[in-house]
Amino acid sequence: MRKAGPLYTIVSMNLSRRRKTIIWTLILVSLSLLGAGAQRNGQPNPAKVAATEPGYYQVTEVYDGDTIEVLIAGRQEKVRFIGVDTPETHDPRKPVQCFGQAASAKTKELLVGKSVRLEADPADSDRDKYFRLLRYVYLPDGTLLNRQLIADGYGFAYTVFPYAKLSEFQDLEQEAREQGKGLWSACRITQSGQVRQTEP
Repeated sequence: MRKAGPLYTIVSMNLSRRRKTIIWTLILVSLSLLGAGAQRNGQPNPAKVAATEPGYYQVTEVYDGDTIEVLIAGRQEKVRFIGVDTPETHDPRKPVQCFGQAASAKTKELLVGKSVRLEADPADSDRDKYFRLLRYVYLPDGTLLNRQLIADGYGFAYTVFPYAKLSEFQDLEQEAREQGKGLWSACRITQSGQVRQTEP
């Protein structure tokens, strides 16, 4: 016979049925809030990551080179591309960065009016601190857009957080830099810690 856990032992003490119901309700609500809090803080949620969205989803908006909005089950969801960081175009704290408009235009060219396949990465969080879905984004022809943007010099390999394709993306960035593609020949690049960015 399986041993009862500590929560079961506490609630099984000599209490009235009403008190037991209240205690169980409080325990379940607390566990739900803890799970939701972890997800909002961008912590990995294995259950969510495992349930990767099947099929293709309509792109409803392109915010910039590495962030889009798609329609999932009747709901608009912001999606941040895993592993690629394109120059900023909408950060209110700084001017538009060099090659930011080009990266945004490239993503629009490839995605406007299209549907994409989304894929989570078990090594990464399900959502970031802004509650955006973190996903690999595949075009209808099978092209991985995250990979393509780095290979063509529209963005940097993002190395702040771990993900399965980190080494591959770093190699692609190295090749783009050596060949002077995109931002590597058009912009002045600065680095702070692990974050690189182009100057306006």
